[in-house]
Amino acid sequence: MSNKLTIGSRGSKLSLAYANKVKSLILSVEPDTGKKIKIETIKTSGDLFQNRKISEIGGKNLFCKEIEDKLIRKEIDIAVHSLKDMDSVETKGLIIQAYIKRNDPRETFVSKKYKKISELSNAKIGSSSRRRELQLKLLNKKINVQNIRGNIDTRLKKVESGEYDGAVLALAGLKVLNLENYVKEIFPLENFIPTAGQGIIAVQCRDDDEFIKKILKKINHYETQVCALAERNFLKTLGGDCDTAVGCYTILNNEKLELKAQLFSDDGKKVFNVVKLGKASDPKLLGKLAGEEILKKSLNNFSKKR
Repeated sequence: MSNKLTIGSRGSKLSLAYANKVKSLILSVEPDTGKKIKIETIKTSGDLFQNRKISEIGGKNLFCKEIEDKLIRKEIDIAVHSLKDMDSVETKGLIIQAYIKRNDPRETFVSKKYKKISELSNAKIGSSSRRRELQLKLLNKKINVQNIRGNIDTRLKKVESGEYDGAVLALAGLKVLNLENYVKEIFPLENFIPTAGQGIIAVQCRDDDEFIKKILKKINHYETQVCALAERNFLKTLGGDCDTAVGCYTILNNEKLELKAQLFSDDGKKVFNVVKLGKASDPKLLGKLAGEEILKKSLNNFSKKR
């Protein structure tokens, strides 16, 4: 194996934990590669502009573009991403070759002062997601949701300092970083559907790199892959952008898939839900059918962006 097997990752604690997870998995299936794998940290646009909303600085894929560019230029061999940060349309010349076993996809409420969202009245809650904001309003109309950016540590510090009364964070990241003690409430999937791909680590390489593809295929988690493909094709069919308030989650049971999705109207006043069943043998079809159904339900209340 070449001495230049390099994994590209963002430099946050969580991203590096994900990259090291992938490195460990590769070593477990290719034990002779030990000293030849290195992790290179790469700053992305999403990391550089933390005081502005994602939609204001280019939208989805801001945490991936610079890493993908290095992969295309062959400066790295493998890219590690949080799947939820990736565009639903694959970048030309690249492929997600491995989906790592999904972490807990649920959302959490973290706070220093409060234990439940239902207790709040005029409290300032941090969230950079339009979906989370509208889902929170369904649970409690009295809260004040304000934009919050930064990595997990930064957001927790803003809550600890009192700048925010609380925030909504993904449970997966908190678990990986052993920060579960900050969690006051875990939202059930039934009424707080996460963003598509939440809790999934995506491992990307060049589509023509058969050597790396062969290695990554060994660490792919089948159940996670079929769920991810359904969710990504749902998003692709929906054609939204980073401001689209949409949640999507898929489960696999005995080779049968169940996809649940929730879409809010452009003005945030209406909500549309869909539950669709399909076969694990064709997850993309399930995503497509679910996307078409929710588009039909939303009629003129949602503007398809692409």
